[in-house]
Amino acid sequence: MASGNSDINIENTNIKTASGVSLDDQQKTLVGSVLDYGLQAAFKEIERLHHEVTDGGNPIGIDLKTRYVVKGIGKEQTISSKVNIFYDKDTGKITKVQDKWDGQLPDSSFTNIFRQLNSVTVPTLISVPKNDEEDRQRGNQ
Repeated sequence: MASGNSDINIENTNIKTASGVSLDDQQKTLVGSVLDYGLQAAFKEIERLHHEVTDGGNPIGIDLKTRYVVKGIGKEQTISSKVNIFYDKDTGKITKVQDKWDGQLPDSSFTNIFRQLNSVTVPTLISVPKNDEEDRQRGNQ
């Protein structure tokens, strides 16, 4: 695996953790990868207002507060989320992302559609390179 998030193209490298929570380099890279990801195709704007890692285990727990503006209709919504990142420690791949908007699984069709897109798409799109060669093949070095 690459030696840390400084070796790959991760924008969110300033990972805020709650008191008493520590992350290893692989976990920081996974958190940064999820924080980098956004549903840009559906949203005109996505602004992360706050994030804090609350659990350094597996899953990694994150509290998020994000402002979204939906393309086309211009609807703005601020969502507080509890995100759990499940991962395979051996491969460095995210296996599942659980995004609980406002601390619970959403009931409305609007929030349910985007929560499902996020939980299915993130594990497919994001994985941590196993080594520097794989990282170079992805165009990150």
